[in-house]
Amino acid sequence: KKEKGKSMQLLRAIGFFHGNILLFCVTTGVGIFVSPKGVLKYSSLNIAVSLSIWAACAVLTMITALSLAEMGTTFPRSGAPYYFLKRSLGSSVAFLSLWIKLFTYPLGIATQSLIISTYLIQPFYTRCPAPELLKKCLALATLWSLGLLNARGVLTVAWFQTISILVKMAVLCFISFTGIVLIGIGKKENVARFEKAFDAELPGVSQIAEAFLQGLFAYSGTSVLINIAGEIKNPGENIPKSLITVLPTVAVIYVLVNISYLAVLTPQEIISTDAVAVTWMDKVIPSMQWVISFGISTSIVSNMCCTILSASRLFYTASQEGQLPLIFSMLNNYFSPTVAITQIIILASFLIISSDLINLIKYSGLATWVLRGLYMIGLLKLRYQEPNLPRPYK
Repeated sequence: KKEKGKSMQLLRAIGFFHGNILLFCVTTGVGIFVSPKGVLKYSSLNIAVSLSIWAACAVLTMITALSLAEMGTTFPRSGAPYYFLKRSLGSSVAFLSLWIKLFTYPLGIATQSLIISTYLIQPFYTRCPAPELLKKCLALATLWSLGLLNARGVLTVAWFQTISILVKMAVLCFISFTGIVLIGIGKKENVARFEKAFDAELPGVSQIAEAFLQGLFAYSGTSVLINIAGEIKNPGENIPKSLITVLPTVAVIYVLVNISYLAVLTPQEIISTDAVAVTWMDKVIPSMQWVISFGISTSIVSNMCCTILSASRLFYTASQEGQLPLIFSMLNNYFSPTVAITQIIILASFLIISSDLINLIKYSGLATWVLRGLYMIGLLKLRYQEPNLPRPYK
């Protein structure tokens, strides 16, 4: 039936403005509030090395993101990375990538849920760690609430992000500005650790690799526009423009935020806490600790919402291509793949119940960059096999 055929298609409802909002929200979420601990730990507490790794991660992310932009503009459809792998490297590789992402997406979502609950609860337990059961219950409640929000469609998610970005920008700008002021004042304790930054022990090669995985996790999510390319207006123009506009801005903010952390906290203090920003606020303005916790949690919620959106489109496309049951491509009245969203939420719930935060980040980051390596191979192969394929962006 005509109405039935219409209901199976996603709508192109996201323009340049909302595309920028979604990209900024998903790349400035969980990572900057948790990865500094891992980067510094595996940098052997060497401040110069850790800041260099943050900058290198930004450059590498920009290169891979712009390569992914070629993929999304050449095949402007939702779940573009999956479809692209099937077209360039074959059904077997695409199927393998699907099953990797079947676990990595819930891994990332579970990680974000736990970090949200940690930041919300920790201010009430200033002298001891928060109970694990309480954190997990709050994480599950947040997870299912965002699943219901995603079921309302992509435009509802985009408007939710437009509101939450104001809170996110306020938090990041406050942390960055405060750190610059503290260094500018020239207090001995704030400047001393930067003066001795190059005197610290250098990490080994394996430690640097671990630090890169932690840092790259903070930049994960840059493929959100590629995954929803079928819902973006004029994707050949808007996707590259959004990446070139947003990612350099994010990179600068990340470096400033890390400098601010280091201006207030010692490396030992940073690696001893899972809630770096809350510990930072406790040193700067202790009475306002709950404000920063709420702001950071709101920020991570918006990131998590985008991740669920992105993951559901992958399952939707794989279902249409016959590699998942057809039920995953069924849409509700809001043109949202509700069954795919529900599956993601259920898998993430299991991971929340039995989890370790640092290992979740490590495994998620490793799998993500294995897949990005496959995308680069596929791009080169398709350039050779189909040189005349229309490519709005190279």
